[in-house]
Amino acid sequence: MDASAQHDLSGNGDVAGIGEIMQNIAEHKGCGTSGGSGKASCGSQAGQGDLPTEIWEKVKNHPCYSEEAHHHYARMHVAVAPACNIQCNYCNRKYDCANESRPGVVSEKLTPEQAAKKVLAVASTIPQMTVLGIAGPGDPLANPEKTFKTFELIYNTAPDIKLCLSTNGLMLPEHVDTIAKFKVDHVTITINMVDPEIGAKIYPWIFYKHKRYTGYEAAKILTDRQLQGLEMLTERGILCKVNSVMIPGINDQHLVEVNRAVKSRGAFLHNIMPLISAPEHGTVFGLNGQRGPSAQELRALQDSCEGEMNMMRHCRQCRADAVGLLGEDRSAEFTTDKIMAMEVNYDADTRKAYQAKVEEERVAKVAAKQEELVELAGRSSDIKVLAAVATKGSGLINEHFGHAKEFQVYELSTAGAKFVGHRRVDLYCQGGYGEEDSLETIIRAINDCHAVFVAKIGGCPKGDLIKAGIEPVDQYAHEFIEKSAIAWFKVYLDKVNSGEIEHVERGDAAIRQGALISAA
Repeated sequence: MDASAQHDLSGNGDVAGIGEIMQNIAEHKGCGTSGGSGKASCGSQAGQGDLPTEIWEKVKNHPCYSEEAHHHYARMHVAVAPACNIQCNYCNRKYDCANESRPGVVSEKLTPEQAAKKVLAVASTIPQMTVLGIAGPGDPLANPEKTFKTFELIYNTAPDIKLCLSTNGLMLPEHVDTIAKFKVDHVTITINMVDPEIGAKIYPWIFYKHKRYTGYEAAKILTDRQLQGLEMLTERGILCKVNSVMIPGINDQHLVEVNRAVKSRGAFLHNIMPLISAPEHGTVFGLNGQRGPSAQELRALQDSCEGEMNMMRHCRQCRADAVGLLGEDRSAEFTTDKIMAMEVNYDADTRKAYQAKVEEERVAKVAAKQEELVELAGRSSDIKVLAAVATKGSGLINEHFGHAKEFQVYELSTAGAKFVGHRRVDLYCQGGYGEEDSLETIIRAINDCHAVFVAKIGGCPKGDLIKAGIEPVDQYAHEFIEKSAIAWFKVYLDKVNSGEIEHVERGDAAIRQGALISAA
């Protein structure tokens, strides 16, 4: 955002030319806003050359809207919105919980003023933090005064930070003008159905216009309001991501229809997430034994929807007070007591300089990948394999196997390396010793992978991985992920073609739930 415009809250400047911008999106690589069957090429894996300039500027350093950016840039959420106006069978909000990593959970609630100071403190400490999101722990638009007061404070003091909102969409149409007024350029709407019969199985009730609605009627009101709000936002040029929770046996097949509906209304990106249904979380689905999807089921659904529009596959289903890169949580460093005791010196120039260095690193990563792709060109094979990667970020293989809290997963083929997801795991190394129970869960989490790339790995886990049919790869330590993965895949193909090894399809993998956040 232009600092000179930080006090212009009319929002009128964004309206002019919006039609032209949206048309640019629609014409560029088939990312349409009015339906059709062409794949949207402007989703999370798109790079600078794939997008209109106006859109690239909005997503280039937004870790949720760009898969490439999430390796380099951080985000934070502030918990200023405790109230909610709907009940979801997969949600159980907690306001003082430090142990669970899932939406709707926070360690402490904040006032807008506390949140604003926290944002400045985090942005000063983590200069690659580029996005402030408000996602709960309830619904931001069920708490509009607190939500927009927070945005106003940040808008006027740190105009370089992108503002982001995540909502269930029930009250969205009433607040679209205010969202545009404060230059909130990114809005996420959770849309789990467009059929009220299905919605009635997900939402016990909604509270709308001072009245509680249940069953089919509640779901009908909710879906109508969600789709109306989505259309209103995209008409104003606000980028919209749609989140959908995959609930096997309830909406898993229906989400293909949801995908078409949101694409036809201009959604920029669709994020299909696995249901978190561990009984200890206390949700209706968890207590009733509703299972979540397997890794293979989730990926198959995402793949089937990707023919219509690009999918977000790097979502971490963050807490409502998450801080840091996706896949890490540094919120314990920034508790209210610590923040209030800090002397915060917000330096936009220092942040800009640091981010320029990040961009240099990012360009080098892309160039390294292209070098390997040139050598892969001309290869012909139908073989596709998955590879897990232990990384701390920056697009590098830079994490010890035993210290990994998650593994990023890439699909390798003659087309290159494609990010397809992540697997959360429990730490293998506990107090200097390997935890065998954790190793078993790690193997189950990456069981569909042919290889796991690590910076370092001990002899015991290496042997167990090999027995499980997963190749531990440590010769690319601290090198770029995609370049290294493509180089390994070329060798793998050579071994298959020479008869040295036989390509074998791997089985399914388990999606781990309820992993703990990092301690302070």
